[in-house]
Amino acid sequence: MEEYWENKFRVIETMWGYEPADSAIQTCEFFKSNYIQNILIPGIGYGRNANIFLDNGIRVTGIEISESAIRIAQKNGLIFNTYHGSVTEMPFDEQKFDGIFCYALIHLLNKNERKQFIQNCFNQLEINGYMIFVAVSKKANMYGNGRELSKDRFELMKGLKVYFYDLDTAVREFKDYGLIEVKELEEPIKHMDNQPPLNCIVIKCKKQKNTNG
Repeated sequence: MEEYWENKFRVIETMWGYEPADSAIQTCEFFKSNYIQNILIPGIGYGRNANIFLDNGIRVTGIEISESAIRIAQKNGLIFNTYHGSVTEMPFDEQKFDGIFCYALIHLLNKNERKQFIQNCFNQLEINGYMIFVAVSKKANMYGNGRELSKDRFELMKGLKVYFYDLDTAVREFKDYGLIEVKELEEPIKHMDNQPPLNCIVIKCKKQKNTNG
């Protein structure tokens, strides 16, 4: 996966433009209303979804597998601490965060990696903190394309392996981690004209003292 994304960012650079995803804007408003001030963004890329949080006074730490993506963010003046590495290698430090926002990343992991990633995020979350994941849905047009690897998981192109969620699988994977909401979202494709929105699942969890994880 590292080679795939490094090549993508090296060739295309700002492949999704600079406008934040709608789910990032919504999450920022939710974090502000709940006084979240310090967040982790795994898979931060070149920072297009980080800027909305930074502009609203929220401190951001990122994790990014592509060195090229990190350089693009720096070149464009986005200032936040970023760890270079895979999210499967979390944690990179002992810091805890009162918010975690993970956009379009968890579905790139296999079953064991997803389980460990969720646990690692939960471990780095403060009590009463929130973590929000946005994952691609089985309702997306690309579902079923490419080579089937396992149930609901496909290699869409060489190096790009995607697991497609539905509401039930989201509940199953997150129910032990303070799950408070699962909903469907149509995410506009802002960097391309005349494209249908991407069908996503939004998963929201809150860490409370009695949450086992």
